[in-house]
Amino acid sequence: MSYEITLTDANFETEVMQSTIPVLVDFWAEWCGPCRMLAPTIEEIAREYSSTVKVGKVNVDQNPELSERFAIRSIPTIMLFKNGQIVDQTIGVQSKETLQKMISRHIG
Repeated sequence: MSYEITLTDANFETEVMQSTIPVLVDFWAEWCGPCRMLAPTIEEIAREYSSTVKVGKVNVDQNPELSERFAIRSIPTIMLFKNGQIVDQTIGVQSKETLQKMISRHIG
């Protein structure tokens, strides 16, 4: 079972901007080596925080409008949204601990 949501230009507004809980969004691409390295960590975060945080993935190649809207220039880019606002973000491969700290600053 996947705990991650596939985010697209079509469902981003509903799943992220209107979400009542924080949403961790991973902007990635299939050809991106660092994105593939980060994927298992994102999956673990999604599973562990499934009751408090939504975790979604945006394929930047398939969703160019979102990439442009959020000025994605480097991937992987991780953004944390709360109440429709970006409250934190990081670029590049991050440790699980770094992402957990990022989340813990904004929940609870």
